[in-house]
Amino acid sequence: MRKVKLSLALQGGGAHGAFTWGVLNRLLEEKWLIFEGLSGASAGAMNAVMLAEGWRKGAQEGAKEQLAAFWYAVAEQNVDFGLPEEIKQSVTQWWLNAFQMLSPYNINLMDVNPLRDIVEEQVDFKALQHGSPFSLFISATEVSTGKLALFNEQELTSAHLLASACLPSIHKAVEVAGKHYWDGGFAGNPAIYPLIHECKTNDILIVLLQPLVREELPTSAQDISDRVTEIGFHSNFMREMNTLARIRNLLKGKKWLLGKLEKQISALRLHLLTNTELLGELDAATKYDNRKRFLDCLREAGEQTADTWLETHADALGKRETCDISTTF
Repeated sequence: MRKVKLSLALQGGGAHGAFTWGVLNRLLEEKWLIFEGLSGASAGAMNAVMLAEGWRKGAQEGAKEQLAAFWYAVAEQNVDFGLPEEIKQSVTQWWLNAFQMLSPYNINLMDVNPLRDIVEEQVDFKALQHGSPFSLFISATEVSTGKLALFNEQELTSAHLLASACLPSIHKAVEVAGKHYWDGGFAGNPAIYPLIHECKTNDILIVLLQPLVREELPTSAQDISDRVTEIGFHSNFMREMNTLARIRNLLKGKKWLLGKLEKQISALRLHLLTNTELLGELDAATKYDNRKRFLDCLREAGEQTADTWLETHADALGKRETCDISTTF
């Protein structure tokens, strides 16, 4: 069977990242797929690192086991008081609203972050630095400049990974080498350009957790706030894709006098995998829902979505792109 190299761009989205866990589970069943580069922000960064660490320890099966270990460790942090679903959702929303009015420097004085213990227990960062099977590009946002920071596998530590998932309303900024960082989703969710410049494969599969279009106009205060936040986490990715589309359009019909970058962009084969119907209907508060049954539902949906996608597009990988960015973005 033919082998196809593929790079992955994994979007962040809190607990919704369990959908990407399912997508990766299904892709890992295809032995003919060879991953080269992984770009991720926030939950996408967590998935990327767990995929790499698991593969380092045991190839495809090791990767599946590592992803499951991580997400079930996240689920164990959930405290269930037996409250009805509608009350638990209201409590979650109340806390989220409270965090908008308060600073973690006032209410989270010890900077408690359950993810810190999880990632340090799950990942041998020293071993991964020296033996990562893939190129890693972990996004974070430098607080002082607002610029995108990308951390690669050779420098990656738990602090870099936590920086990528640092929500400023909940956690203090993560300090790395004298600089402070917030969630990578603000600056690149996910970042595509490192997969173009640093990887050899022309095939990039983008796994999105946010819908590209929302037809319904938000009118309530909560819906407006949720949509503003969503746009903020989506804008840089959309801008990057729109720039690629414009460059592609300018290069049409030009076969000569192209530089290295133009040739790379012309040769790109982009692929998009998402489930707008499911993910678009999830309430924003569910990004903080780490109950095992909810994560398992998202994982199963990711597996099914990836299975359907492969049935339709597997033959195109390595040959032609399946996402027309000029019309999609």
